[in-house]
Amino acid sequence: MATTLATPLRALAAVWNKPAFDSRDVEGALQGLGVGGSTGPSRDIVLTAPDMAENGAIVQIEVESRIPDTEAISILVEKNPTPLIANFVFSNGALPLLITRIKMAETSELKAIVKAGGKYYSVSRKVEVALGGCG
Repeated sequence: MATTLATPLRALAAVWNKPAFDSRDVEGALQGLGVGGSTGPSRDIVLTAPDMAENGAIVQIEVESRIPDTEAISILVEKNPTPLIANFVFSNGALPLLITRIKMAETSELKAIVKAGGKYYSVSRKVEVALGGCG
């Protein structure tokens, strides 16, 4: 029984991108994700986030990619202790739309990176944070 339960945990650990998630800056996180060079801005990525977050511990965001063949969406917060918040991988025609809550340490640039067709695209916006959520 224990072997059966441990197998999925090993599989999960195999896909965990430790260098990207442990990076202390955006450039290191992007390098860990395999994003070479700069990302091209795209109007086909919709990033919905508040202009002002009263509490950085709970900031609801929505990201939708309208780029064909979207493979992954990554969320980064520039001034967080570890900027890479999440990396969602889509397969088998899954709709590249996500709604989640994140933590923000302070007022910062929020960035969504989309991987589609082997290329990377981005969109960003500044979110003001009244009370920081990372401690």
